[in-house]
Amino acid sequence: MFGMRKAWERELGAAVDELVAADTLAFGGVGIAGTLLPVTEAYQRVEAAVGDHPDEVRRQLDRVLADGTPAGRAYAATLLERVDPETARATWTSLRDDPSELTTFVGCVMDRETLGTYASRRLAAA
Repeated sequence: MFGMRKAWERELGAAVDELVAADTLAFGGVGIAGTLLPVTEAYQRVEAAVGDHPDEVRRQLDRVLADGTPAGRAYAATLLERVDPETARATWTSLRDDPSELTTFVGCVMDRETLGTYASRRLAAA
């Protein structure tokens, strides 16, 4: 069966694997040069697949939420906002008490915080 998978499915799967293992949360370029991290590119590939394959993306996001690192789960919850806003809200709410830490990057500024703190901020901003 494996050979039958379409190119987009393989690409989406590879991108999702990166999100599952993500060690940093960054939605844009980082550092002085504004370099895109591989995990940011993976996030963008999954985001781009939402329009064409929302059901498959939704299924894959469940995998990231189940098995992902703290950063991976934050990426998944963010992507859920595109696919299923109700579930995204419920997901952020369930992550509010998560004490695990993640590294965030906004431009040149690197920070460490708990997934719970990040989730609370996302809910407040929604």
